[in-house]
Amino acid sequence: MNLTCKSIGQIRTPYQTMDECPRNVEVDSLPCKIVLNNDLEDGLFGLAAGDQILVLYWMDKAAFTKLRLPSRKTGELRGVFALRTPQRPNPIGAAVVTITKISNNEITVAGLDCLDNTPLLDIKPAMGREQNPWI
Repeated sequence: MNLTCKSIGQIRTPYQTMDECPRNVEVDSLPCKIVLNNDLEDGLFGLAAGDQILVLYWMDKAAFTKLRLPSRKTGELRGVFALRTPQRPNPIGAAVVTITKISNNEITVAGLDCLDNTPLLDIKPAMGREQNPWI
């Protein structure tokens, strides 16, 4: 089955290489900007600083090679579905982050674990901590 999705913007981070990128979502890491396409800016209505959002993105620089890889954290061999590796059949990234600022079509957050200019797929409000295993 072929599926189609389109980028709704891009994620601007200070990370140019995988070695620079955090291993996971890190709250205390450098600020990142989620830049929504201008024609979608009105979709941010109702979001505010302090809100937690689920960000979905396409890790376009990733190459899928194997179903088992070493963990970047421990070195232990694990299946790609047990890791947050970008090397997966569909390189979809997901992160729950807190909005620090919204200005026009840009959302500032901290903690994203993706490379600069990563294509943005979607933004959703995050569920509460007690219901959400992502946090």
